[in-house]
Amino acid sequence: MNISHREQMQACLNGEKTDRPAVALWRHFPVDDQSPETLAAATLNFQKTYDFDLVKVTPASSFCIRDWGVEDVWEGHTEGTRRYTNRLIQKPQDWEKLPILDPSAPHLNTQLACLRQIRAGLGPNVPMLQTVFSPLAQAKNLVGRDTLIAHIRKYPEAVFKGLNTIAVSTQKFVEEALKTGVDGIFYAIQHAQAGLLTLDEYKTFGIPFDKETLQPASELWCNMLHLHGSNVYFEVVNEFAFPIVNWHDRENPPSLAEAQKIFTGTVCGGLRQDTLVYRDQAEVREEAQDAIAQTDGQRLILSTGCVVPVIASHGNLMAARRSVA
Repeated sequence: MNISHREQMQACLNGEKTDRPAVALWRHFPVDDQSPETLAAATLNFQKTYDFDLVKVTPASSFCIRDWGVEDVWEGHTEGTRRYTNRLIQKPQDWEKLPILDPSAPHLNTQLACLRQIRAGLGPNVPMLQTVFSPLAQAKNLVGRDTLIAHIRKYPEAVFKGLNTIAVSTQKFVEEALKTGVDGIFYAIQHAQAGLLTLDEYKTFGIPFDKETLQPASELWCNMLHLHGSNVYFEVVNEFAFPIVNWHDRENPPSLAEAQKIFTGTVCGGLRQDTLVYRDQAEVREEAQDAIAQTDGQRLILSTGCVVPVIASHGNLMAARRSVA
């Protein structure tokens, strides 16, 4: 039975039996991610090549903060990410001076243009998700990881004001993104990790601003929560209403099988990034089959815990795609 990618994903999220599990991988497109036309073209070509069940649009993480004056540079990182060279926040008082960004600001508007081009190229039958970074994740890139944590603990009131500004700005962007035809947002939380914040700190400085940011996206059917990093507080998934959760399941608990016992939605994972880079096609297939066995192929999107490194081989990506056939 041939069904569209949209129908495949809807069946997956509803826990319905189909002839195969869903599968989706995504990656950065360095250099190409600096203009809407080239990022759209690269994203569409990736989908044309691998025919995944959803398209997760992956701009550089700076897309949402460059209108505040942040600068970054491409230096060849294997994940396709860029290094920040100019931070906006230099002292605690700067958080309180942060202006609210309008979606018409140049870099935000550029990303909206990119989404419109990708939607036009995909047509209506492939789900499209826009990456949205949590206010804390954006704050980290405005000031630096260690300085953010120091400011949270020493100058909480100033950071609160900054996070509120970021949340309002991001909420406005999400509202405009909805108009481009996205089916969901890929919401990246980076600070729900025991190595960065305590759970109480995340509940104080993260969750309230996450909920504010996410409010416009509540009407979408294909939202995905990404819990980035190691030793994550997986239990925060219960604070939200995401139908899909993605995390580094091969490196950090819970496993896919364990997660399905505590999360009623769809789990997304099963493949190590390192397997796609350093191992062969047989090992990719073996990991994929284990993920399918853990979940009985139900409520599963076969994927990695984060972006596919740009040095991963074409053959391994094809092996991942074909492993669900």
